[in-house]
Amino acid sequence: MSLSIMRRFTFCAGHRLVGHEGKCQNLHGHNYLVEIYVTGREQDSVGRILDFKMLKERCKGWLDENWDHSFILWDQDENGLAAIRSSEPHRIYELASNPTAENMALHLLNEVCPKILEGTGASAFKVRLWESEETCAEVELDA
Repeated sequence: MSLSIMRRFTFCAGHRLVGHEGKCQNLHGHNYLVEIYVTGREQDSVGRILDFKMLKERCKGWLDENWDHSFILWDQDENGLAAIRSSEPHRIYELASNPTAENMALHLLNEVCPKILEGTGASAFKVRLWESEETCAEVELDA
């Protein structure tokens, strides 16, 4: 048997997609919603995999500090980075890949979640990132 929990978080951020054929090549923003799915090997004495409050503190804390009201740009997007840096003040999060919903979800699952959940006994196995009410990307670890 496997137990898991999920918590939703929202944040606002800008980005652009280098090489996109349409409007998304321009700087623009989204009101993102992210769902982080977590599992654990054991339940604590209360019966939890991880307290929802701790999940919120760790995940929302990271999102607020790094992505909320930031421009999430590919670290190879010299033009986009220069444009945002020319504005003061500014917040930029440089991603190692083009900031598609897919790549952002992968980054959260593979890079961010292992660090922020370290020491909790829980681990993320799925991330769903909503870019709009109609569009999302989902990444899940292979079983």
